[in-house]
Amino acid sequence: MPTRCSNRKAGLLTDTTTLAAELLKEHRQSIDRLDAILVYTLGERFKHTQAVGKLKAEHDLPPSDPDREAVQIARLEDLANQANLDPEFAKNFLNFIIQEVIQHHRKHQQ
Repeated sequence: MPTRCSNRKAGLLTDTTTLAAELLKEHRQSIDRLDAILVYTLGERFKHTQAVGKLKAEHDLPPSDPDREAVQIARLEDLANQANLDPEFAKNFLNFIIQEVIQHHRKHQQ
């Protein structure tokens, strides 16, 4: 009888391990798809911010707009809360993007 139980346990462990491996694979595939979405979304976002930078340069406007940036940060923090994402992370992420955009805008003004 003990051999029989160990076979059942081994079979159960194999089934559990197989299930875990399949779930891990599915999660990783989802992560890969979401990473692609993030990259293409950022690319699209930067197309628009580059257009804004050109308009600002053509009309001699400053490369940064602190009032708009503050509104955007508050908006993103709120969205982060709704999405159960750390708002501080979201704020840091947007600040990083904003700094990159400002650098692009400054290049257009030179």
